[in-house]
Amino acid sequence: MKRRLPALLAVSTLALGAVTATAPAASAKAAGDESLATLLTSDGNTFDKNAKDFDILTEAALAVVAAKPDSPVALVADGSKRATVFAPTDQAFRLLLKDLTGKTVKSEKKVFQQLVEVAGVDTIETVLLYHVIAGKTLTSPKVLKANGAKLTTAQGGKITVKIKKKPQLSITLKDADKNARDAKVILGSLDLNKGNKQVAHGIDRVMRPVDL
Repeated sequence: MKRRLPALLAVSTLALGAVTATAPAASAKAAGDESLATLLTSDGNTFDKNAKDFDILTEAALAVVAAKPDSPVALVADGSKRATVFAPTDQAFRLLLKDLTGKTVKSEKKVFQQLVEVAGVDTIETVLLYHVIAGKTLTSPKVLKANGAKLTTAQGGKITVKIKKKPQLSITLKDADKNARDAKVILGSLDLNKGNKQVAHGIDRVMRPVDL
């Protein structure tokens, strides 16, 4: 499965520095400045056994910024900048590692360590940026009105929003990989950090910026 990695590494050279948030029109109610980084680290920032939270995502972002302090990933630590993050759960990263290596790893710490070993920091940076919509605060009502919309990510690629209302509501995000199952927004994890310029929505798969 490692043959997939050069394709991911190739897109890591895209214009990462082009993440500049455009100031939106003033709203009747000013949004807060608490960053997503503050929210994600508020639980103590430790690996645990909760597959539904975002420990691996948090550690991945911290690892990228530690290795590359000027990385656009640091945007999520500046609550004054608008951004929307589609946030993969720990289980989503576990599924990604299984796809890349064929192995099922239960420990969140080991999942993180093996992803860094297999993919490398540059590829992880590229993948993380593919989950960020810079300059926009897309709360769930806005997402639900975006059926068919192509959202440009901080990585430079696009994801397509597909809304299905029957027999039950589902929000699917179609990435550049036409072979893997597309990510779905977890309805119970909508509008994380609500009321601030930066919001996140949990998703059940890690999106991919290239067709593997």
